[in-house]
Amino acid sequence: MADVLVVVDHVEGAVRKPTLEVVTLARRLGSPVALALGAGARGTAEVLGAHGVERVLVNEGGEFADFSVVPRVDAVAAAVEAVSPVAVLFVSSGENKEIAARVALRVGSGVIVDAVDVEPGGEGGPVVVQSVFAAAFTTRSRVTRGVPVITVKPNSAPVEPVAGAGAVEEFPVAFGDVSRVARVVERTARVSSGRPELTEAAIVVSGGRGLGSGEGFALIEGLADALGAAVGASRAAVDAGWYPHAHQVGQTGKSVSPQLYIASGISGAIQHRAGMQTSKTIVVINKDPEAPIFDLADYGVVGDLHTVVPQLTDEINTHKG
Repeated sequence: MADVLVVVDHVEGAVRKPTLEVVTLARRLGSPVALALGAGARGTAEVLGAHGVERVLVNEGGEFADFSVVPRVDAVAAAVEAVSPVAVLFVSSGENKEIAARVALRVGSGVIVDAVDVEPGGEGGPVVVQSVFAAAFTTRSRVTRGVPVITVKPNSAPVEPVAGAGAVEEFPVAFGDVSRVARVVERTARVSSGRPELTEAAIVVSGGRGLGSGEGFALIEGLADALGAAVGASRAAVDAGWYPHAHQVGQTGKSVSPQLYIASGISGAIQHRAGMQTSKTIVVINKDPEAPIFDLADYGVVGDLHTVVPQLTDEINTHKG
């Protein structure tokens, strides 16, 4: 069976859920071989093996933390040469898309980003499914030269455990002088809200201009906490200074694809729709029945969010209790 290279997202050995989703997709194409880089990489093997990964190539070199993305490009390109995979799969993120593009250039291949599905394509290589033009179209495409390099949106596939060997192999990487040009000189820890990461969350609750003020986001946070959800915001709310840019959902913010997306006080401008249209179930709360976002809704509530959201939160907390 052909090998499929999966680049692992982990934090000191703790594998992030989107990587396990990508492993599930990789098993459709062949036998997953994982590449884990940086501190704690060896600690990923047990979880990866429990999800069907046969081999885990690890390198815990300090270069991956001390320098910018180029050392990771070196490592992935070296792994492509060593493994000769039928495809290279990443989780879609800003950093990973930059690495994927550099790797594709390095190995003379094509790159496809923000896939929502990957299918076997026979001798022509895997077929990649994307949701494009603000999710107005679904495309099916393939890379025509070299090893396909593909990034996959979080929440695009289920996590399906299956036994694999998970055998750890040390993977040496030769770093060039260019890899050490841009050094990381300072890090600032992000203050944790205790909520899930926005791009990885199964449930996202977002607020927009209809909240009326930054204080209105207390309603959104209350509902999010009742559901164990992440908090999102529209561009209008972020531009008004009501909520941090890190929570902006949309074309100039983050793309999300949760199982449940609740939009409160958001009109549905194309910029916002581009970042959330692939959500599995969309619930809209808006007092304007003509708001464009209702075109996307699986369920809609026409009403004042300042009344509806607290009632919804209370009802959820009652059922939880």
